[in-house]
Amino acid sequence: MTIGNFGHLSVIISFITALVATFAYFKATNSTKNPTDQTAWKQLGRGAFYVHALAIMSVVGTLFAIIYTHRFDYHYAWDNSSLSLPIQYLVSCFWQDQEGSFLLWMFWQAILGVVLIQMNRAKNPTPTLPALGGSNAGLGLGWEAPLMTVYALVQVFLTSMILGVVIPGLDFKIGSTPFLTLREALPDLPVWQMDPNFVPKDGNGLNPLLQNYWMVIHPPTLFAGFALALVPFAYLMAGLWQKKVTEWIRPALPWALLAAVVLGTGILMGGYWAYETLSFNSYWSWDPVENAVYVPWLVLVAATHTMLVAKKNGTALKTSVILIIAQFVLLLYSTFLARSGVLGNASVHSFTDLGLSGQLLLYLFAFIGVSVFFSARAWKIMPVDAEEVSVYSREFWLFMGATVLCLASFQVIIPTSIPVWNKIVEGFGGVSNLAPPTDAISYYSKFQLWFFAVIITLTGIGQFFWWKRVQRGKMQELLTPLWISLFITALIIAFGNVNKPEYIVLLTTSMFALVANTTIISGILRGNYRLSGGAVTHIGVALMLIGILFSSGYQKVISLNSSGLMISKDESFTKDENKENKENVLLWLNQPTKMSEYLLTYRGPRIEIRDVPNYVPRTWVELIENDFHAVCLQNIEIAGKIYHKKGDTVAVYPENVYFEVEYREPAGRITTLFPRMQLNKQMGTVVSPDIKKEFNKDLYSYISMAKGNPDGEEDWSKTEQFRVAVQDTFFVNDYVAVLENVGRVDKIDGVNLSPNDIAVKASIRIFDKEREYVLNPTFAINQDRLVLRKPEVSEELGLRIQFFEIDPKTGVFTFNTNSKQRDYIVMKAVEKPLINLLWIGTLVLIVGFTMATVRRFRDFKNMRDKGVV
Repeated sequence: MTIGNFGHLSVIISFITALVATFAYFKATNSTKNPTDQTAWKQLGRGAFYVHALAIMSVVGTLFAIIYTHRFDYHYAWDNSSLSLPIQYLVSCFWQDQEGSFLLWMFWQAILGVVLIQMNRAKNPTPTLPALGGSNAGLGLGWEAPLMTVYALVQVFLTSMILGVVIPGLDFKIGSTPFLTLREALPDLPVWQMDPNFVPKDGNGLNPLLQNYWMVIHPPTLFAGFALALVPFAYLMAGLWQKKVTEWIRPALPWALLAAVVLGTGILMGGYWAYETLSFNSYWSWDPVENAVYVPWLVLVAATHTMLVAKKNGTALKTSVILIIAQFVLLLYSTFLARSGVLGNASVHSFTDLGLSGQLLLYLFAFIGVSVFFSARAWKIMPVDAEEVSVYSREFWLFMGATVLCLASFQVIIPTSIPVWNKIVEGFGGVSNLAPPTDAISYYSKFQLWFFAVIITLTGIGQFFWWKRVQRGKMQELLTPLWISLFITALIIAFGNVNKPEYIVLLTTSMFALVANTTIISGILRGNYRLSGGAVTHIGVALMLIGILFSSGYQKVISLNSSGLMISKDESFTKDENKENKENVLLWLNQPTKMSEYLLTYRGPRIEIRDVPNYVPRTWVELIENDFHAVCLQNIEIAGKIYHKKGDTVAVYPENVYFEVEYREPAGRITTLFPRMQLNKQMGTVVSPDIKKEFNKDLYSYISMAKGNPDGEEDWSKTEQFRVAVQDTFFVNDYVAVLENVGRVDKIDGVNLSPNDIAVKASIRIFDKEREYVLNPTFAINQDRLVLRKPEVSEELGLRIQFFEIDPKTGVFTFNTNSKQRDYIVMKAVEKPLINLLWIGTLVLIVGFTMATVRRFRDFKNMRDKGVV
């Protein structure tokens, strides 16, 4: 059996065992009148799910082994990996394609399923709290069987996505397997006719844009959040199925909080990756796939708030049911958006369609149907409030916050779904002219700003009501944080030049939330930090909003073009009244240029040798074409240490070119940045910034344009010949040149001279506007009368001079010259003030969410130990 067949067999086993586990747990749920049968079905369900989990591990191990051992006879390895990738990026290859990302999702759900079984496998649970209605109330069924029925059913659908089985006679394929050989995946390649056993020597490789440490940890974190979001949904479905319409909240709440913190962390990781890897000058571009994950997270956060009061409030209970269903369904919907190909022209993150659109829709509608069925069946037995919730109650303010979060998510998901709506209309033979927003960042930001101004205000007010510090007619406790926040905001407005009304509102509300929640922690919760998770989370959100406000709303372009010359006539530079021509600076090689308070000097293109700690000049190595190696043209010496000697072959990242830019401050401090240009086969030329980080701002710099193709040779001009004597002046490519002297030398770098060889070197001084250059072309004749001419090249001048001939009778020397475009880059630099508040806020947010999660898990454990749940 081949390794691919073993992997495919493991997929089939995982699918069958998920089906068996679903059926067994279903039978156990419906066998409450016969404890013996119930126990037997549970044991079968557990065993089947354990085997399912082991099979998933086997699939994961097999696919990674194929990638790690470079089995390019398999399409997945050939399409996603290459010999050049280090181990961490081989890991990233695992989830670059759809099958691997589905498998990553299944992997986390398999692990969590085992955890859930262990947590809920009590032999004879007897709930103290009676279930509301239903014949199964108080019979000791517990959560395991109904919970795992729903959970295993989700695994059935998910495993089917990588099943890769064709139903005979129907020509209908279920899933797409990652274990196809290259010949099975691409049967029409002509190479099979010439060599049926052909195996490529190398693979296509990982998208260079994804060769980043954040892409090693961001996808696993995001899919762990996807998997965790299933748990509260499964508890809800189990509760509604068993007509335990309130009991499901207590075990589901800590999992909902954990899902929120993990999914939120994954989203924020993606934002930071975009900030330091992409050049759209931000950390969030409101891309449709980004939105499709952001929306269910907002809904999940709203659900955690309504669940806190659902035990006492019928309206909040019903809202919690709707929101927990919505967040899970929206995650399935986001999967459809990203993997169906419907966003192919609207998102850079979307996958191509592998023919799984029908399965994804079936997956989506199946769980919508299950959710609607159980909700409708249990809706009438859910408790109803006898009276309206008072505006002075904590339940009211939590409910209001959840409502605004849902409205914010609604505003994002509707425009994001326009391509789906267009497909639906086209499917019925109609024509839809709707189009997504052309300027997504401005469109979404202007709405979300106002939503979050309201949300962050509610976090401050809600904390005081939650801890009962304010009551009807006694609102004075809120006045102190209000006056403090207004005073601080007034100072910031005055000295920070905040003048836009919407920014003033967001700043004021964020500052109020910051002060109010800090007051709660420092006063009410002093010494009891375990209860302060919510307040800490709200402080994190306030800091994030202030950081977003200043880093995005008041960022400043400092790379202003003061030369008065148009840098480029390309449309990307001339549109919007020559915006980019005005906001980019032209840097010539080794020529200092003033930019704002800095003196900039471009030092040339650099390349990364994998085992060398610094970038090195590209002139030090010669790249081997279609390979990830280069040959050293000189010793690779950094800080006195020789890492490689001349002639050595070294491993490099050939698609990346780094441009060394020296920033000199007025005080003399020098910072060197290396913005990157990537020659990306999948996405064309991609530029990435380098960031000068300071306490109160980031200096964000990226290359807008570089001379020619930084990875290829440029054409020199036609040869121009000069015959001059020593001390003669001549003009070379608009430069004044003087032949100062010609003298004999004993050695020429890179040339082996024998004692009988004759070698001379010319010294030609060339005058530019601001500095002088000396070029030293050489000329040699060996004992066999063979002539060697070694030219001298100046990248700063774009000039090559070759010592061509000597006339000993007249003392006249002949030089051949060629010119090309001088080396330069066009760079944009933006100051982002107070952006560190955003990153600090994200960490505080994660800490706060984690504190709240730990607290709720402890509460649940204590209640379970007491036999309450």
